[in-house]
Amino acid sequence: MKNFKIDIVSDVMCPWCVVGYKNLETALEQLKDEMSADITWHPFELNPDMPIEGQDLNEHLMQKYNLTEEQGDENRKNMFEAGQRAGFTFNFDGKRIMINSFDLHRLLMWAREEGKQTQLKLAFFEAHFTDLKYLNQEEALLDVIEKVGLDKETARGILHSDKYVQDVRQEQDNFKQMGITSVPTFIINDKYALTGGQPSDSFIQALKQISEEEAKQDA
Repeated sequence: MKNFKIDIVSDVMCPWCVVGYKNLETALEQLKDEMSADITWHPFELNPDMPIEGQDLNEHLMQKYNLTEEQGDENRKNMFEAGQRAGFTFNFDGKRIMINSFDLHRLLMWAREEGKQTQLKLAFFEAHFTDLKYLNQEEALLDVIEKVGLDKETARGILHSDKYVQDVRQEQDNFKQMGITSVPTFIINDKYALTGGQPSDSFIQALKQISEEEAKQDA
């Protein structure tokens, strides 16, 4: 049984990050008799200068990428369909906001130590993209923490302290120095990288290829 180390550089605000992960999950399920993976999530901020109150998402995307309303509609259609294929539901019916995600990364760093990082990351994705929760509001954030079985008051204490601030900054700097400028980026065995919301077939092909290459190197 081949076991991979997979590091995912990602932001909760990135829809392609959840699409890519769900497709990786499908690939690993299909390969489960041959391969397994230890997955760790690492921080990336799409909008580090975003104020705490956030911004209407459609307005933000139109400003950031100079999108017309028609292009925005087309993007949402493509994203919804990619989500459906990956087994994830994007909800475009209500008011959605883009927020500063730094505190989410601090909580994910803590969840890593608690052995619940992937559960919390997926719960954040669902809260933000499906349930349209405003994760810049403390109680909404703590509800998600509680939902995955983490301690709400410990999380509140983290939010009201500078705990994990340096850890998040350090990891962000490390990956920036490695040349990672877009997310999601999937780093396999510290050596191979795939970027973007790849389909599951691409992950299957890559993992098989890496497995063969490493078997030759070990021979």
